[in-house]
Amino acid sequence: MNNHSQKNILLGCLSAFSCEVLFGLSYLFTKEAASQASAMALLGWRFALALAVMLVMWAFGLISLNLKKKGLGQAILLGLFSPVLYFVGETFGIKSTTASESGVFLATIPVVTLLMAILVLKDKPTKGQMMGISLTVLGVLISVFAVGVQASFSFFGYAMLLLAVLSYAFYCVLVEKSQAFSGVELTFVMILVGFCVFSTLAIIEGLTAGKLAELWALPLQQSSFGMAVLYQGIACSVLAFFLSNYAISQLGVNRTASFIGVSTAVAILSGVLLLGESFTFIQILGVLLIMLGVYISNRG
Repeated sequence: MNNHSQKNILLGCLSAFSCEVLFGLSYLFTKEAASQASAMALLGWRFALALAVMLVMWAFGLISLNLKKKGLGQAILLGLFSPVLYFVGETFGIKSTTASESGVFLATIPVVTLLMAILVLKDKPTKGQMMGISLTVLGVLISVFAVGVQASFSFFGYAMLLLAVLSYAFYCVLVEKSQAFSGVELTFVMILVGFCVFSTLAIIEGLTAGKLAELWALPLQQSSFGMAVLYQGIACSVLAFFLSNYAISQLGVNRTASFIGVSTAVAILSGVLLLGESFTFIQILGVLLIMLGVYISNRG
């Protein structure tokens, strides 16, 4: 392997890891905000801010956007899978099921993504990648079961979680197939699609409930909601989406998928260190297995 390839793999791994760290830390900002407003309000504001940030960066020449390329329809489809369908499935799935059930479903994302890469991209994983992803999934499951197991038997919730899992897998595959666009361009399309859908839904929700004025004022009136919008809009949407797209372009779907469990580990650790939540031996084991799985998947 030449130095250029090694550098690309290293940058890809750093991007994938950083992306999952940013997603994992979002737990700190959204925990309280979720009790102050609806999920659609938070998503609507999140993507409105993210789009505003990207347009300002483009206006000042900080980023370059050229969307007049073949395959724009595929890029828009990518945006429909993630963030739109993924967040719809995740939001309603988590709301309709127990924490343990949603955790188990979402833990399967690396495996389903790997299978999708095999079927669509004909990208066969190495033994190390299969072993590493298996350990990562096991670590996430252990972390989920450490806080108890409950069942909701909500078939709607299960369907929504399945939608989230499949949508994320399709997103990963489409990123690798959308080579005509740069990571910044794909990120812009994803954010634009997310803005169009979630802002519209948030406005409809506000009109239906007669609380449209409250929707506009939320970030200013509720400081924790405003902080959540800032973090999710800039860190999780603009930066993390770009890092994810870049990682997939450099590492491929299988290697990038192995990092997904890192967000679970970061969420647990940040809750313990910054919110004073409990941390059991079983959770420690889960976190260690996640990190070992990531190492094994990317050591070669």
